[in-house]
Amino acid sequence: MMKRMFDLLVSFCGLLLLWPVLLVSAVLVKLTSPGPALYRQQRMGLNFQPFDILKFRTMVVDAHKLGGQITAGRDPRITSVGHFLRKTKIDELPQLINVFKGEMSFVGPRPEVPRYVEMFRDDYAELLKVRPGITDIASLKYRHESELLGESDNPETTYTQVILPDKIALAKEYIRRSSILFDLQLIFKTVLRMAE
Repeated sequence: MMKRMFDLLVSFCGLLLLWPVLLVSAVLVKLTSPGPALYRQQRMGLNFQPFDILKFRTMVVDAHKLGGQITAGRDPRITSVGHFLRKTKIDELPQLINVFKGEMSFVGPRPEVPRYVEMFRDDYAELLKVRPGITDIASLKYRHESELLGESDNPETTYTQVILPDKIALAKEYIRRSSILFDLQLIFKTVLRMAE
């Protein structure tokens, strides 16, 4: 209950304070490539309830039809503004709406697409007992995930056989160590990484 109250209060304040950044980002996305400013993708949430995660669109429209769900290296589907939004993590700011609505928390296992959840359903039965989050231990470790995948001969295999199992292990570690203090430490570390 305390965690939810924290999420509600901080996401509301964040949306209130960051609306100019959100507005400018949305306008830049719209002006530099055709399509909507926001990108919605179905992810699996608390108790296997699907929801649409919100991000600023950083790729061309229908990018999933031109490649897969994995973004590796300097993916040509990423727009010029998209590169900046991804590098600064500004593309993730609309997830404050997901947090405010109760679909996500600030800290928790990163939500995955249903296809990958099904591949590791037994693990996700444990992970999805908590709300997925904007950041967690794995988010810090894999901050440059797309670059790692760009170095792979087979990004899909690298993701499903190496990175995702490690992310799941780290998410289980987060759940074991979960507390308000630990959440605040992870938020602080995330902000520091964004400033790098």
